[in-house]
Amino acid sequence: MVKIVKAQFHTAGKLYDFGAGDLDLKPGDKIIVETERGRSIATVVTPPREYEEAHVPEGLKTAIRIAEPSDLASAARNDAREQEAYAFCLRKIKERGMEMKLVKVEYLFDGSKAIFYFTADGRVDFRELVKDLAHQFHTRIEMRQIGVRDESKMIGGIGICGRELCCSSFLREFEPVSVKMAKEQNLALNPTKISGQCGRLLCCLGYEYETYCSLKKCLPKCGKVVKCGSTEGEVIKQNVIEGTVFVKTDDDRIVELKGESIKPEDISERPKSPRREGGPREREKEPQSSSDNQRREKPRDREQKPGDDGEQRRERDTKKNQDQQRGERGNRDRRGGKGRDKDKKEPK
Repeated sequence: MVKIVKAQFHTAGKLYDFGAGDLDLKPGDKIIVETERGRSIATVVTPPREYEEAHVPEGLKTAIRIAEPSDLASAARNDAREQEAYAFCLRKIKERGMEMKLVKVEYLFDGSKAIFYFTADGRVDFRELVKDLAHQFHTRIEMRQIGVRDESKMIGGIGICGRELCCSSFLREFEPVSVKMAKEQNLALNPTKISGQCGRLLCCLGYEYETYCSLKKCLPKCGKVVKCGSTEGEVIKQNVIEGTVFVKTDDDRIVELKGESIKPEDISERPKSPRREGGPREREKEPQSSSDNQRREKPRDREQKPGDDGEQRRERDTKKNQDQQRGERGNRDRRGGKGRDKDKKEPK
């Protein structure tokens, strides 16, 4: 059996598993652990629990010792260095006019590296800034770009509900949030009311989303026609918390009914309004007038009915074509010289 404790490096941070060994640990204790970035100080969240060898995660690291007063003093010195580095970096950003916002500076426990967290709309060329920081603090520098949600988690604050932000107090991981969650809970789709300090949708929209979906299944939807006793009308509003619906009857009365008192067979669709007569599909074709038929038949009659005008027109067209052909032949003969020889008189 292996004893494992869960610890966090920051408040509401991700939980990591560490082997407790022979240490007597309880929630709230500070321990020194070995991580991929070196030694660090963490806080125990859950008491040690025993697990079988088969259920132990791979690569489990063991807690080195309980933090001593010297370790806590070293952590305090790192906090002071972080504040100094934050002020210096912020001044350099303003001097260089860089489009980035510095959020936080974090020193590793052994002071071998300083991590600068920042936000920006796009990519930022911070090579010259890193040179300034390395020359000032004589340690390794890492610039890490984060999102606006992570920024709120690091800084903290008070939400519109009047309580501390969920992400900075107890919410360890961000879950996806959509506008559909606000619609299902009948909330006003006002960006200022459903958005948090980070500018994204409130994380708390997802807390009761599943409950609202399950409660709405027991209520008829808006637009349905329901019948309960002597009351019959159209559903115009739902009260999910109370489990009731508001029904508008034919005589314009608003009645509140319990959702459990409405049987499924008493719920029907709203009747569709009949289609207007004279529509494009139902309109009958009007009978064509005799004058229109005569107008359309005139060209056809002109070609089909033999008359004097038609015969004379065809004769004129034929004669005109023949004259044109003769004229073209005469022009060709003149160009060849035949016409000039004909005009010359023979000597006597």
